[in-house]
Amino acid sequence: MKINCIINKNEISAEVNERTRLIDFLRDDLHLTGTKEGCSEGECGACTVIVNGKAITSCTMLASQVDGCEVITIEGLKQNGEFDILQKNFVEHDAVQCGFCSPGFIMSAKALMMNNPNPTLEDIKRSIEGNLCRCTGYIKIIEAIEDAVKEVNK
Repeated sequence: MKINCIINKNEISAEVNERTRLIDFLRDDLHLTGTKEGCSEGECGACTVIVNGKAITSCTMLASQVDGCEVITIEGLKQNGEFDILQKNFVEHDAVQCGFCSPGFIMSAKALMMNNPNPTLEDIKRSIEGNLCRCTGYIKIIEAIEDAVKEVNK
């Protein structure tokens, strides 16, 4: 099946097997390996990407479902050689521990900030509730997101 989509602001036209998951298409075909596979069931959030402005788990979506869509992966957040404010804040707040879950948390938070420029603490917590951190870095993760929101709203 042929799909046409925009991934990280690049127009993509590709042949995909109808059973290929989005995560496999991103990692294996497009070599966008920042998207991590954790549970393969949509429970851990490590594979979160943004599709048409909404955070989704790419392990539960077929590549064919992004035909005509805009997709943003963790690699797509870097602009003009600069990391996104969320990426910077995760580092500054030591919210990156082992780092495996970080792309998913960042993408969930980015989707929130794209759709709600002034989220409350409760909004932030709700936006990342589908992401799991085995290193229990939740407090630092939330602080990094809160500070990113504040910086963007200055």
